[in-house]
Amino acid sequence: MSPLPYLDPSLPIPARVRDLLGRLTLDEKIGLMHNQSKAVPRLGIPAYNYWSEALHGVLASGMTVFPQAIGLAATWDTGLMQRVASAISDEARANHHAALERQGFTDFGQGLTYWSPNINIFRDPRWGRGQETYGEDPFLTGEIGAAFVRGLQGDDPRYLKTAACAKHFAVHSGPEGDRHHFDARPSRRDLRDTYLPAFKKLVTEAKVEAVMGAYNRVDGQPACVNEQLMVKILREEWEFDGHFVSDCWALQDIHANHKFTADAVETAALALRRGCDLACGCNTYESIAEAIARGLVSEADLDRALGRTLTTRMRLGMFDPPEMVPYASIPVSVIDCDAHRDLARRAAVQSFVLLKNEKNIL
Repeated sequence: MSPLPYLDPSLPIPARVRDLLGRLTLDEKIGLMHNQSKAVPRLGIPAYNYWSEALHGVLASGMTVFPQAIGLAATWDTGLMQRVASAISDEARANHHAALERQGFTDFGQGLTYWSPNINIFRDPRWGRGQETYGEDPFLTGEIGAAFVRGLQGDDPRYLKTAACAKHFAVHSGPEGDRHHFDARPSRRDLRDTYLPAFKKLVTEAKVEAVMGAYNRVDGQPACVNEQLMVKILREEWEFDGHFVSDCWALQDIHANHKFTADAVETAALALRRGCDLACGCNTYESIAEAIARGLVSEADLDRALGRTLTTRMRLGMFDPPEMVPYASIPVSVIDCDAHRDLARRAAVQSFVLLKNEKNIL
């Protein structure tokens, strides 16, 4: 018997996504809009958590630990960076398939969607997450970040090895305590010359699959509903066709802290219309049904958003037979193997920076 269209690998992905969307109920669609995506047993869709991290190795027990991002950037070696990211994605694939076989679903740290790299510009030394970035140089950040994305996503013409995510879009670099209510107002030149170049490179050249929005406002609008950033720049100017995910609990900030909308229902509607395809942490998107009932948003807006995340899952081979997906056969023996340990040591050595104190100013 022929498979249902959404399970038919011979069909184009857009056709498969349309077919699957047509089979889902409204409640099932809403259940797929959170990082902890619910299972749809009647359609063979297991529970899936989009939240996994891989800044310098898969954030899970027993994985190879590479130097922190700020150290990897200090190597100034894009070839080495791509090899490190490729090793990380090997371990990610092996870990994912082992978890799926063991428990029938995947949870935090076991997925194929990795919320890395962090390409924010490290300007303020008080920012505790500066060590997650590649430093203060927009050019270096773009070059190193693009190499990392290529290593994570692989080079197969059909399937993604893993899905990388460029974060946090945009103008997000501390201080940490202000991030849930701060309004960043960069000059137009600073926005274009400092904060956006790395994101542009990862979107237009490295073809990063996902972008994560920031907590803060930018020029008065919260980053996860920011029309200038999300619509005019990301989708229209850069022609980004992947999915957009909120930072965790950032949608809740829009009404609770930024006071930009009246309640969660208005936030859900505005976020959908502006192009936030996936919510992390908070339950704001559980208000989508009420937003539709109020006429603030349509089910077509919901389908557009869900279609993007389902496209990512199909590009990862999640709806295809494992034997068709070249990365599905990566063995668990690659996890923390000798070759990866050797690569981690080499990266650590290359990250050393020696300073010469010629004028006694250090």
